Amino acid sequence: MAWRRIARLLGIYKIYEDVLERDIKKHDVPRHIGFILDGNRRWARKRKLPPWLGHKAGADKVDEVLDWCYDLGVETVTLYVLSVENLKRRPREEVSALLGLIEDKVDNLLSTRRLERKKVRFKVIGRLDMLPESLREKLVALEERTAPFNRRYLNLAIAYGGRNEIVDAAKKIAEDVVRNKISLHEINEELFERYLYTGDLPHPNPDLVIRTSGEVRISNFLLWQIAYSELFFVDVYWPEFRKIDLLRAIRTYQKRQRRFGA
Repeated sequence: MAWRRIARLLGIYKIYEDVLERDIKKHDVPRHIGFILDGNRRWARKRKLPPWLGHKAGADKVDEVLDWCYDLGVETVTLYVLSVENLKRRPREEVSALLGLIEDKVDNLLSTRRLERKKVRFKVIGRLDMLPESLREKLVALEERTAPFNRRYLNLAIAYGGRNEIVDAAKKIAEDVVRNKISLHEINEELFERYLYTGDLPHPNPDLVIRTSGEVRISNFLLWQIAYSELFFVDVYWPEFRKIDLLRAIRTYQKRQRRFGA
């Protein structure tokens, strides 16, 4: 929009951003933020570009957003990058290009040791058997390399579906019941959570979920974990997501009274 360009040129956004950031740091920051990265294709379409360039712009945005989060004191970030439905329903050429971009990003993380420098533990969640073997191996290698860290956490949801996760957890519980590792009487919410993909994380449930692109839906993202999360929908495509958008989301979170179902 024209007014946004004018404000940027005048430096108004930067002044507002600095004031907002100082105010946010005076209050509790979400320990875990989940991002639904939406709008890459529409961003590309608006510019008359092929979809893969939209996904590339989205991938480039990730590093910037992670830096903002960790600088603000957010301990855990979960990125919803690719759903099971995306893998099954999108054109094969687009999925192939997207998987290639993800593999390039993982290669970069492995070679630069960027996560190690920030003491970030990486975890991939989803049905990895649906991914190409080379990508799967690199994701596991990144998990293993960062396993000793416990300062910050980065979860990558790829080939992921919330319903699939719950079904997978139920199957594992059933197997352990059959093997007499647990009894039916032991099954409760606390035990069930330990069987989810996020079961080994110190803060498995997002305090705040942010979705870009203006769409107002959850799209099968962490269905169990976000039962009491605060939701924030922002009307910008993921490649255009700005620090001020993140700050506004956190300020909105800080102003809400979390009831946890009460």
